[in-house]
Amino acid sequence: MKKETKTKKMTIDKLVIIMNNSFERLENKMATKADLKTQKTQGDVLQVVLKEIKAVHEDSKSFRDNISTLYTDHVAYDRKIDNLTVRVEKLEINLK
Repeated sequence: MKKETKTKKMTIDKLVIIMNNSFERLENKMATKADLKTQKTQGDVLQVVLKEIKAVHEDSKSFRDNISTLYTDHVAYDRKIDNLTVRVEKLEINLK
């Protein structure tokens, strides 16, 4: 059994409805003056947020620099302590 497809004839009224629907969709997508003002405000807000992000980035960078110097100081002190431990052990061996 074959399905019979009925072709619908296009009338001028249907074409007008289709064109009207497409214009309505375009109008809905277009920005209004209020939308543009909001975008300007959003742009200003984005600039402030970008400034804050840069400030946080700089703070974290200085924090990382400080932490890295603490780590190198820690390693240097560990070496000195290990050196002193070895020297004390040698002295203890010599006393026995």
